Amino acid sequence: MRYETIKSVILTILVLVSVLLTWNLWTYQPDYETIESNNTLREVTLSEKQEVQKIIRPDRVLFHINGKHYGTNNSVELEKIVKGISKWSIFDLKNYSDKVENYNELVHGSGNAEIIFPGDIPIELYRSVVNIEGRKIPSFNFDRIVINVEHSGKENGIVYFVSSQNQKVFVAHISPANLTAFNRDFFKKGNEYPRYFAYKATSKRTIFLQENPTEMITYKYLPVTLDSEEFKEALFDDPSFVQKSVLTNGEEYTNVSSKMTVNYDKNMLSYVNPTAEDNYSEKSYDLVKRSIDFVNEHGGWTDQYRYVEKDEYKRSVTFRLYSRDGYPVFNDLGMSEIYEVWGGNKINRYIRPNIALELPLNTEAKSVVQPSGYKALEFLQNKKNFNPELLEQMVLGYRMERDTEESQLILLEPAWYYRYDNRWGIITSEELGGPVHGLE
Repeated sequence: MRYETIKSVILTILVLVSVLLTWNLWTYQPDYETIESNNTLREVTLSEKQEVQKIIRPDRVLFHINGKHYGTNNSVELEKIVKGISKWSIFDLKNYSDKVENYNELVHGSGNAEIIFPGDIPIELYRSVVNIEGRKIPSFNFDRIVINVEHSGKENGIVYFVSSQNQKVFVAHISPANLTAFNRDFFKKGNEYPRYFAYKATSKRTIFLQENPTEMITYKYLPVTLDSEEFKEALFDDPSFVQKSVLTNGEEYTNVSSKMTVNYDKNMLSYVNPTAEDNYSEKSYDLVKRSIDFVNEHGGWTDQYRYVEKDEYKRSVTFRLYSRDGYPVFNDLGMSEIYEVWGGNKINRYIRPNIALELPLNTEAKSVVQPSGYKALEFLQNKKNFNPELLEQMVLGYRMERDTEESQLILLEPAWYYRYDNRWGIITSEELGGPVHGLE
């Protein structure tokens, strides 16, 4: 009996041990170190992501008051206006193009405020900035918002979304309270801004220019070079298969289908993916939205860039650098632009500067006075073979270039710019008689 008892005890112990070992085998997880997969792209953020209203921004507002014109491109003032209209409820949006009897009067007539953007904007995209009622609205592009204050009172206010390129006009309404607030906060103070004069280039195009000389600042920056490795991680599908080559004036990164070139002399970065679908076409909204999202994905807004242009035929979108006081910046080599070309759902070309203007040398800033719009316009009109019908736009802006005395510095120098036959040209201060220095 004792022997049988011992056998039972031993058998029970063996069964329990077997159960315990089986349980440990099923539930055991080895404490291995995590191995990161080379095929998983890490998130790259060169700078902060930006919302649509920070990238799609107006660059001027004009107030037409009693036959006179006033305006500003001051970034702070424009931001106040956009913030104000973003609180409105805009309703009853519809096509008004066939009912326009006098385009110039509708847009530039007394009692109007023009909020002007540098390029055509898809209305679907701007719905993230302004509140347009209705689940489905017409699809169109616009480059200015015209607000008429003459009916401020009991009637609903009138707002026009206008495309100056093809003179398409869409009309909408806002509440009397919204219109009264805009009249009080902005329009009635419009005559405090600089005076403008109207130059009628063609029967369909009026250009507004500063009536008096304008004081501007010459800036100097010590640029910060952006990390090429960060762009490699962001742009290539699998960075682990990218090969790097050192060039005499930069770097080159390649895989089997794409190439990224960094030119240190020109401070430019170019990424090309020739395998992207060439015959792809998409809607205006998708093109611009995709372009903004693409730069946001790697935090590529390293300076104050704004949307300025799209070309649906070329599937391209351009963003331009703006100065801290709201003027556009130009450079012959492309150092002041971010340029994208799309093919299908892939980026085909991505060209941009590889520097950021993060370190302003405030002690080097100087005040200069730019000549009036009259003087700049007279210079153009005196040029041989000048055709006013080809003059599309004239603005004060900045020329971005290397400092001739210290090549590592970037200089922003004021100048008049004009868009003529689809190309930007410059009128230098020397051509207008030299700069007039203001307060040092």
